[in-house]
Amino acid sequence: QVQLVESGGGLVQVGGSLRLSCAASGRTFSRYAMGWFRQAPGKERDFVATITGSGGVTYYADSVKGRFTISRDNAKNTVYLQMNSLKPEDTAVYYCAADGSFLKIKSTEKPVLDYWGQGTQVTVSS
Repeated sequence: QVQLVESGGGLVQVGGSLRLSCAASGRTFSRYAMGWFRQAPGKERDFVATITGSGGVTYYADSVKGRFTISRDNAKNTVYLQMNSLKPEDTAVYYCAADGSFLKIKSTEKPVLDYWGQGTQVTVSS
């Protein structure tokens, strides 16, 4: 069992930056690919970024490519999402997820993933 707890959300102005963290319980963190998703009010949950268990490969949604960076520290059981040049359309609840498959996380088929956090609100004000 893996428990995920996100933190770091908040209110930021357009063009600002935030860093989200997702702390995972358990000793097998490095076995899981990790991903970040977001859900804006009235919309479906969308993929943002994912990273392999080793941290060697990353993949991003086109909407955040070049602005967001996903990283992980397996010694700290934590995955991060550095968000720069924030836009109002980035406003959403951000969720982290863990799954044994990197390909599942980046899949456009939106398969069921193993574990989810409770989410953290990010609001970008103009």
